[in-house]
Amino acid sequence: MSKRTRQNELKVMLNNDELYILERKLKQSGMDSKSVFIRHLILYGYVYDIDYSCLYEMNTLLANTSNNLNQIARRVNTTGNIYKDDLDEIKGIMEKIWHTQKSMLSQQPLAKQ
Repeated sequence: MSKRTRQNELKVMLNNDELYILERKLKQSGMDSKSVFIRHLILYGYVYDIDYSCLYEMNTLLANTSNNLNQIARRVNTTGNIYKDDLDEIKGIMEKIWHTQKSMLSQQPLAKQ
């Protein structure tokens, strides 16, 4: 009987797509076996839990801006006039969008190569 240092077996079920991705990443890694590759991922890999809630806020702001721009464009096409209040509203929403984007980017983890 061989004296293995690893006595625990792990069985993982994968669908065809997952198996294809595993084999492609294994090949790219240059590692000798799936076992070595998976052990390396377990020991040194990262799991990211990214909060996308700020993206929802940004999408809402973008949708509001689009709606406001459409309303203003209709009014300008109908009357031939553009109002300062409309422009100020758009500028305010754009400021919120930029603030949200800066906040979102500052919260993202730095990717390690």
